[in-house]
Amino acid sequence: MYAEPPYREGPEQVRRFADGLPGEAMRPGFTLVTAEDEGALVGATYGWTMLAGRWWSRADQCPPTDVLNADKFAVMEWLVHPCRRGEGIGAGLIRRLLSSRPERWATLASNPQAAARDMYRRAGWRQVSASALPDGTPMDLLILELPASSVSTQF
Repeated sequence: MYAEPPYREGPEQVRRFADGLPGEAMRPGFTLVTAEDEGALVGATYGWTMLAGRWWSRADQCPPTDVLNADKFAVMEWLVHPCRRGEGIGAGLIRRLLSSRPERWATLASNPQAAARDMYRRAGWRQVSASALPDGTPMDLLILELPASSVSTQF
């Protein structure tokens, strides 16, 4: 699902993702939400709890103190099949993923050239720092404040 620009990922990245997913699933607070249509996977999102005091590696700066000092829910992947984008699947996935989270904040890393950036902005995500993947690809680090006990964010 990341074969198109700006990602242009191929078989090597897919293999690395598949190899790393079992370890991701062992992290505290791991949650996975999927969307299917007639048995076919059309989208998925997952993340885990980033504990208080932790932040993204390679970040150019720390987030605000109240964010850094709190547990955060790190959204690691948020995917919708390219043929199914624009149908509200992604919004439904993230709403389900973030609903009833105990953390006060959610965070994610986004390629600044990604088409989804407009959706993030409309949904209230804001950039607090930047980073880069090991291959040098720039990433913006975003946060979203989560309402107490349940998410009511409009997508």
